[in-house]
Amino acid sequence: MSTVLERPASPAGSQAISTLPARVRARAAEDPDLVAMREKRFGIWQDITWGEYWDRVADVAHALVSLGIEPGDRVAIHSENRPAWLYVDLGTVAVRGITMGLYPTNPPAEVSYMLRDSGSKVLIAEDQEQVDKALEVEHECPDLEWIVYLEPRGVREYHHPKLMDWPTFLERGREHRAAHPDLLDRLASEVQDDDVITLIYTSGTTGPPKGAMLTTGNVEYAVRTLITEGGFYDPPASPDDVILSYLPLCHVAERAATTWTNAEAGVTVHFAESIETIQTNLKEVQPTLFFAVPRIWEKIHAGIHVKMHSASRLKKLVYGFWMRIANVIGDELVANGGNHTFKTRLLYRLGHPFLFRALRDRVGLRKVRAASSGAAPIAPEVLKFFFGIGVPIYEIYGMTENAAVATVNRPGRVKLGTVGEPHPNIELKIDEETGEILTRHPANFAGYWNKPDKTMETIDGEGWLHTGDVGVWVEGTHVKIVDRIKDIIITAGGKNISPSEIENSLKTSPFIKEAVVIGDQKPYLTALIGIELDTVGNWAQRREIPYTTYRDLTTKPEVLQLIQKAIRDTNERFARVENIRKFRMMPKELDHEDGEMTATQKVKRSALHDLFGHLIDDMYTNRTEHPGGDLVSVHSPEATAAEEGAA
Repeated sequence: MSTVLERPASPAGSQAISTLPARVRARAAEDPDLVAMREKRFGIWQDITWGEYWDRVADVAHALVSLGIEPGDRVAIHSENRPAWLYVDLGTVAVRGITMGLYPTNPPAEVSYMLRDSGSKVLIAEDQEQVDKALEVEHECPDLEWIVYLEPRGVREYHHPKLMDWPTFLERGREHRAAHPDLLDRLASEVQDDDVITLIYTSGTTGPPKGAMLTTGNVEYAVRTLITEGGFYDPPASPDDVILSYLPLCHVAERAATTWTNAEAGVTVHFAESIETIQTNLKEVQPTLFFAVPRIWEKIHAGIHVKMHSASRLKKLVYGFWMRIANVIGDELVANGGNHTFKTRLLYRLGHPFLFRALRDRVGLRKVRAASSGAAPIAPEVLKFFFGIGVPIYEIYGMTENAAVATVNRPGRVKLGTVGEPHPNIELKIDEETGEILTRHPANFAGYWNKPDKTMETIDGEGWLHTGDVGVWVEGTHVKIVDRIKDIIITAGGKNISPSEIENSLKTSPFIKEAVVIGDQKPYLTALIGIELDTVGNWAQRREIPYTTYRDLTTKPEVLQLIQKAIRDTNERFARVENIRKFRMMPKELDHEDGEMTATQKVKRSALHDLFGHLIDDMYTNRTEHPGGDLVSVHSPEATAAEEGAA
């Protein structure tokens, strides 16, 4: 028998509004002139009111019907985050259609696969880049009837029978709306709890992406749990809050953080100009709520260190002193579940005017009252750093298949290194034989689109969703993620090792962007390392180390020594069997379009084994363990000589 923890029930949220479009429509009726979202055009943040928001959703809904969309039909969106993403998403749901989002970085082959697999009839493409991808593969997509483009630049001169520009699309919607004023009311009255409203494709780390079907009932339960009851942000979001939308909206976490939070709580959404401008936009917007994946938190963390390395001597001294105080604050908060003590309050108030206020302001986190991290494991050291400077980050856990509803760390009950406690009203258990985390609740998805066999592998006969994650209970209340089942390393000596914990520890170094631990059925652990180009490049320039390209930089003996030190620091935190004995530098940055990463920036381990197999083989050619767990690298005569000497 497996241990089951069922949280006590909490008061349910209001059931008066049953869909996301209905929520937006209600807000538009109550406060039409209140700002719902902002986007930056020509360098200025432009307001979009709730009245304008619903008006555009209704236009899109009618336009889709005019193009032949019927209940159950699929509408694809291939765009960066922008208001039009929400207009199309909610407009599709308003006519009982199904939204399917593509990542902006999806290459043509993946675009073709998802359009074909979903059977999408209409594609909303952002610009020339995405239109070109669609036109390249449209002959492979028999169900695709229309391609509506948002940005005309570069596309105006295209002549293709399936192409339509956004203004023409909206005009069709307005004409249809005038002719059928009661259509949306009728369709809203026909909504069923089991209506599929979105397909969210999995990252595809182990095979072709699968379209997870989320229903009206799934999303309503998730909205109530995550937004109304504060499972995503605690205290819960309100109309006074401001958020920045920048992670891909086709991912369930960003859908919850942006679309669901906006519609349910009335927060004001600001759309980042691009993923590259996050730092700038954060400083401009100064959000009160901020959700980020570990990669973003790590990048902010690394960026702070880079800037301080090039600061004046006085600033370095001030930073060094107050960061030692921040470490004390962080340690104390961690020991007290995130609760402040008299000591931490005093120390933080002392440090606030000297460092903490300015530091938070410069990274755009000055006004953040609630922050969270999810979608992948994060190193506890990174969380403690932000705790120390006054930005408590609460790690949460969920997945596409359970609409992001699983566990959360609550203020005052934080256990660093865990993903928190199960949400109220859900069942969560850890299988005693396999260690796999299973969930059972109304947000568990309806299955994979066109893949009943995969659905049966994921949801068993008793309704338990098999997450594929290995976990353990901490003090009987909190869940700690060990790793993905498929990623657990079993060494030649029979030791079970979680590579993600070691990899996350390595990535706390501002110089390491990617770390992939190798060692399954091997006598010892090794690692493939990808450097953080900006950070290492800045470090090299300050030391007058010349380099030309990413590959060239990874060959410098000084850089190898820099990475070697970071790995030794990590080795000190782990048992000897978990130590990295050798490493090799990846000669290129990993890229989604090259098939080395998923669109959500998860490493495809199998692809790396194929691409860098020669480097992996090289690390196991000489099986002599180095004295004291020493490690070496390649790419330079000095490193090669060191390896031969150590052996």
